[in-house]
Amino acid sequence: MADKNNNGKLDKTDKAKTRVATGIPGLDALVEGGFPRARSILVSGSCGTGKSIFGMQYLYHGLVDYEEPGVFVTFDEMPSKIREDMLKFGWNLKELEKNDLLAILDATSAKAGTASEEEHALTPGRLDFDNALLEILNVCRKTNAKRLVIDSIPAMGLHSDSLNETRKNILKLSYVLNRTGLTTIMTTEVPEGAGGGAQHLSRYGIEEYVTDGVILLGFVGLQSMRTLTVRKMRSTQHALDTHQIEIGTKGISLKKT
Repeated sequence: MADKNNNGKLDKTDKAKTRVATGIPGLDALVEGGFPRARSILVSGSCGTGKSIFGMQYLYHGLVDYEEPGVFVTFDEMPSKIREDMLKFGWNLKELEKNDLLAILDATSAKAGTASEEEHALTPGRLDFDNALLEILNVCRKTNAKRLVIDSIPAMGLHSDSLNETRKNILKLSYVLNRTGLTTIMTTEVPEGAGGGAQHLSRYGIEEYVTDGVILLGFVGLQSMRTLTVRKMRSTQHALDTHQIEIGTKGISLKKT
């Protein structure tokens, strides 16, 4: 059992063993100091809600602030564009990659059927679920990763004609990654206009059941206000309040009330 201080609370050393800081200012306070370690967290939202930024911010601050290597698997965007876009927040991903602290796994080129110039990439023609999962694990081992982001589940092609098969694939993905000790963020999409609503939490309606946590990003008021809701977080006491967020020069942060 973890040691506690005189107030009966976990000290910082013990908390670091059980919790993973999110890198999102204001969010850790809502989830007892961070995500539960070695768990999978679903970040869900419609187009433009900031899912990819959320994932990279989680990795970047994990490296810079806590020296935890990470892997970003992109099925939606070319790595070169990701590096360019993240420079707007002052995140020099190339520098981290040079030092083997961060790896960006290019799965987008393989989806397009073209060869990749990236150091880490899936092979065209080998995009089935098991091969993709094996390559993800290989890159995580090479980098000694503690954190992983998969962007995104729908683009990964886990869906099949059978809902049971889709659920099985997503469950297998979550289970295998958790056993490695990785704390993983997976992004998924919800229908446009559903952000913040209780009826739509994921693309297939099953991701939220097989992951350990659900962060829902959305818009309120004709897309005039960005929001974040902690809809689910196992082993964590949290409120279901919707919080206003903003994407500024340093990334995503919860607005102070």
